[in-house]
Amino acid sequence: MRLDFIRPLYERPGPYASVYLGALTARERATLWTSLRDELERAGGAAFDELEEEVRSPGPGRAVFAAGGEVVLSKVLPGVPRPLVAFTPLPHVTPLLTQLGESVPHLRVIIDHAGAEVGVYGDGSPRTRTVEAEEWPLQKTAQGGFSQRRYERAVEETWEKNAVAVAQEVDEQVRRVDAQLVLVAGEPHSRAMLCDHLGTKSTDRVQMVERGHRNATSGFEQDVEDALGSWLDDRRAELLERLGEQGGPTGVARVAQALREGRVHALLMPGELPRPVWIGEGATQLSPDAGELRTWGVEQPVQERADSALARAAAMTGAEMWFTDQVQDVAAVLRY
Repeated sequence: MRLDFIRPLYERPGPYASVYLGALTARERATLWTSLRDELERAGGAAFDELEEEVRSPGPGRAVFAAGGEVVLSKVLPGVPRPLVAFTPLPHVTPLLTQLGESVPHLRVIIDHAGAEVGVYGDGSPRTRTVEAEEWPLQKTAQGGFSQRRYERAVEETWEKNAVAVAQEVDEQVRRVDAQLVLVAGEPHSRAMLCDHLGTKSTDRVQMVERGHRNATSGFEQDVEDALGSWLDDRRAELLERLGEQGGPTGVARVAQALREGRVHALLMPGELPRPVWIGEGATQLSPDAGELRTWGVEQPVQERADSALARAAAMTGAEMWFTDQVQDVAAVLRY
């Protein structure tokens, strides 16, 4: 999982109020907020209007993070989280990350001779664009006569122009969101023409999905989910294999050192790590030993959860974070 979406949380100082709540009606949220507000105040935080408005609004499960009298991030959750409020130096993001799971930046393309629907799943909310370059002529006929060959050539040129336009859009979106997969469904000849015009980076990431047409997407979403699940399983297995080959660092102290050196490609986490560590203001200033931080010039180390400190360090150094039951403690797959 890339952590770019939580970086804004670390671009302003804490402490942070972190609130998790499930899908509730406005009345249920109001009742729950009363107890959460009391718990927040007992922890040393303070409720304010924007936070209360966000928490009390009816809707799906949500994680809300606020600091300095402002809501910094509010994220819809796919599952039902345990109601929770925390007031801590860093935002308590691990329940959010485990709920969301590893996301795969990818494109969903359903193509035919007239063009394609290109769905982009990467930075921010999913978005879909219709790509159609030429509208006529699209259909070959059996009219015969001297103009038959010329007409068929015109139809094929229309198909080609539409395939080129779709390929250009796909290449642009792959570059923009660093899509790891390009899942393509639709008319077989159009899929082949699309692949003929894709750039190398996109071509390397194409995977065909058999079910799905522009006017009938039945089965497409399930095929997409299956493809994404397989990609994630393969990716997690690859990271575990690299960890074994490298003999990469494990445990908070050794992983923290690798993060400070900027050598971590991905953190592998067994789940939540509530054990305490010491942190400073710098993103990679974390250690189980407060004295070590003082030798780096941190005058007043602050105690925080290990998983919260590791998430900050990973997000601010560009490292990924993956959850797996194949590790007993945090481990790091190194860039080099």
